[in-house]
Amino acid sequence: MKIQESAEDYLESILIIGEQKGHVRAIDIVNHLGISKPSVSVYLKNLRENGYVNINEKGHLSLTETGLVIAEKIYERHKILSAMLISLGVSKETAMKDACKIEHDLSDETFNAIKEHYKAYE
Repeated sequence: MKIQESAEDYLESILIIGEQKGHVRAIDIVNHLGISKPSVSVYLKNLRENGYVNINEKGHLSLTETGLVIAEKIYERHKILSAMLISLGVSKETAMKDACKIEHDLSDETFNAIKEHYKAYE
């Protein structure tokens, strides 16, 4: 299943914020991604309607099973790619930014090869 890069970023953000804070609200995504509140509201509505996110009566967001699978996949890519770049001598700030760009475009085959190679040298 292929979804837009921005959707992957939203789902990954919900996963990360949820791990850090225990709950996620729209304003948390606004702050995390640096996007306007109206834009986040519209995008969250689309994610909810497409079955990736649930919003409860308190306004807390959670990932559906489908959303969680995508978020975990992107987050794993981000963590491994940024760690690999840092191990190559790239500054943490640059590695994090570059990993965010790369994580969306790699095929599963390429990422799995990178992951296995990286794990062999950890």
